[in-house]
Amino acid sequence: MKLADKTCADFVEVLASKAAAPGGGGASAIVGAIGMALGSMVCNLTIGKKKYAQYDEKVKGILKKATDLQDELLKLMDEDAECFLPLSKAYGMPKETEQEKKLKSETLEKCLKEACSVPVNIVKKAYEAVELHEALVDNCSKLAISDVGVGVQCLKAAIIGAQLNVIINLNSIKDNEYVDRVKGEIEPLIKNGIKIADEVYEKVINILSK
Repeated sequence: MKLADKTCADFVEVLASKAAAPGGGGASAIVGAIGMALGSMVCNLTIGKKKYAQYDEKVKGILKKATDLQDELLKLMDEDAECFLPLSKAYGMPKETEQEKKLKSETLEKCLKEACSVPVNIVKKAYEAVELHEALVDNCSKLAISDVGVGVQCLKAAIIGAQLNVIINLNSIKDNEYVDRVKGEIEPLIKNGIKIADEVYEKVINILSK
């Protein structure tokens, strides 16, 4: 059974258990999906309202992208669990002989890269979702503006959580070229994603304070 098909209670129970997966990566993905879902809800509460008719087309475009991102983040939650299991098995491989040591090292490197690729994608998708909230905050129903703030904070948490999971995998990868490439890909997204999320949240606070 996929994690995405579990009830909320079942997911939280397995997350709290000794089970190897889900862990922080899966939690980051579902928090990101929830953050984007809140953005989608704001879109749905805005579309078709006379007061916000001028924003209809723009918000419909945001909603289409948001729906895709929700689905992608939920898939990444399951992918994170699927990639971790081979990695945990690789750590348990024997290393008595030189041949065994070589095989274990090669297998670990491969599994670590596969495991690392998932939180990298979570960072990328959560960053896209933060950008959608940035586009939404000035073009939506003010009755639901607080949900933009909650959504963007969830996405900020998803970005930071995924970053930690990237780092812990990179720390064990010996391929320096790969490590540098991954860092180059995600570090600007993390920095800008947090900055945009904070700016959107500040806008929400200012709107609510008027």
